[in-house]
Amino acid sequence: MSTDQKTTKASRSRTSSRFALLASLGETVFHVSDLASLWQITDKNTLYTTLARYTRKGLLHRLWQGMYALKPADKIDLLFLGIKAVHTYAYVSMETILFRSGIISQRPATITIISSVSRRFKLAGAEYSCRKLADKYLYQTVGIFAKNSVLEASVERAVADLLYYNPRAYFDASINWKEVRRIQKVVGYPLTLSRYQ
Repeated sequence: MSTDQKTTKASRSRTSSRFALLASLGETVFHVSDLASLWQITDKNTLYTTLARYTRKGLLHRLWQGMYALKPADKIDLLFLGIKAVHTYAYVSMETILFRSGIISQRPATITIISSVSRRFKLAGAEYSCRKLADKYLYQTVGIFAKNSVLEASVERAVADLLYYNPRAYFDASINWKEVRRIQKVVGYPLTLSRYQ
């Protein structure tokens, strides 16, 4: 066996073991830092060369700044992509949840995410608005649940979140104000008494 053949065989074996490791995690989307750690690649040039090679071969798909996936972006849930892009604790809330639940009738222009950072971005054809929330409120998990690997607000938590940012928000359907008030108290939000008295 020639040296070139040995190198090719070793490269295939390394690639195979790297993707077996990714598959064993059950994850679809990865940040560059995740891949560097998992594959134990400390040299940035080696890492980016490897990522470029895997992308050219179609083994990985570059989604966005430092984000790669095992599937193309159009095959991944948009809520999941947004949460992964924020890359810190975050949940989907406000207009996104309220429109989907029929509480507001106007389709929002962006997918709304609550986190400790504030930013707007586009990814996979969708626009995202990440609203910054103080840690003392953000980590109060009442009314937040996991759905398809994404943290989402309940309708009442989404109402409480929206009222925190906009106490005069308008709603098109009836709301369980007793539960909204309970959530506001637990989270520590200011109470919007005029809304439910």
